[in-house]
Amino acid sequence: MSIEEWWPKLRSESRDYLIANNGDVVPPKLVQEITGAGGVITPDAWWLGQSGPAGLDLSDEAVAWIEEVANGETPRRR
Repeated sequence: MSIEEWWPKLRSESRDYLIANNGDVVPPKLVQEITGAGGVITPDAWWLGQSGPAGLDLSDEAVAWIEEVANGETPRRR
């Protein structure tokens, strides 16, 4: 499932966190929420960057997508 589909299923606090910390490592608890909302972590998921013990990174493209949302724009659908 792509970011466009799981993003609206996140708690508003989680979306606010991702906007405020855009480009930072996503903490494990938030990763769990994303996967619970349908964000399947697969090697071909365009919105994923790298993952490690601290959490995971979003791809540059996902960071740009979140920035567009934060700016009140409608990002293009992937």
